[in-house]
Amino acid sequence: MPLYRARAPLRLGLAGGGTDVSPYCDLFGGAVLNATISLFAHTTLQTNTDNCIRFIAQDLNIVEEFPVDAPIPEDNKLSLHRGVYNRMISDYRNGKREPLTLITHCDAPAGSGLGSSSTMVVSMLRAFDEAWSLALGEYDLAQLAFAIERIDIGLHGGRQDQYAAAFGGFNFMEFHDTTQVLVNPLRVRSDIIAELEASLILFYTGKSRSSAAIIEEESKNVRDKNEDAMDAMHRTKQEAFHMKAALLRGEVHVMGDIMKEAWRQKKRLASSISNATIDALYDTALREGAYCGKVSGAGGGGFMMFLVDPARRLRVEAALNVTEAGRTVACSFMGEGATAWRAR
Repeated sequence: MPLYRARAPLRLGLAGGGTDVSPYCDLFGGAVLNATISLFAHTTLQTNTDNCIRFIAQDLNIVEEFPVDAPIPEDNKLSLHRGVYNRMISDYRNGKREPLTLITHCDAPAGSGLGSSSTMVVSMLRAFDEAWSLALGEYDLAQLAFAIERIDIGLHGGRQDQYAAAFGGFNFMEFHDTTQVLVNPLRVRSDIIAELEASLILFYTGKSRSSAAIIEEESKNVRDKNEDAMDAMHRTKQEAFHMKAALLRGEVHVMGDIMKEAWRQKKRLASSISNATIDALYDTALREGAYCGKVSGAGGGGFMMFLVDPARRLRVEAALNVTEAGRTVACSFMGEGATAWRAR
């Protein structure tokens, strides 16, 4: 039987993260600047001949098997796989279940802060798109992924990850409600991208965290009209516009100043965004010469990113790695979004 493979890139949130979460973006509009990197969520799809549905998450060491003639239990372990399968069967096969195998793995662990869950959904959808010749566009993929993750499965979170994975590259995104999303792909010069890559350090803290509790606290602060959190959210949105201008001009040091202020504002949004380990890593990096740093994603753990003078990069990396609080991870920026192909 033919094999269909897909991959979708993970993303770094450069500015504006959190303003893509309801109810803030519904009330005030959100703005986010992000960029995809050379770490991916991978999918292989194959039709089965034994009337079974199989979900295999290789990185989690989980294998699930279900008969094709009965609904998949809602308490299964791989809820993302179930959500994608059920939605695709409902929307494109008139509800008639088909025997197939979905095999996945991700280059970053769950809770990394790089949008891995949403990116995995986009990757699986792109595999179905290729196998069933659906010709889904980037907006189609992102909107479908959002509906599966946030509505069908009921996972709380933002809206930038699905669009980043579908479009790829550097994107400035504006969010209003679930039907109003505008993605502006940025034409960033190759020399600016090269300088930014030379200045970027990505550090995995070794501690995954669930973003749901942090995002729920942020949303509650908006619903309760917490003045401090609301002011921080408004400032966070404005920093996305400032970061876009600095990026397009190639002013990496200015980007560092903006990111430093953005991290200060982000910590006002929820109590668990930072902790003693994160604060210590941040202080270590700045002491050794980094311009700035921040946690990628909701916060609390996962990946941190730092901008540094390339001449000091090795020094900063060595200082971070010697803490034994995690490890640096090599990556580059990725200009292509989710892609799929038939394996030969």
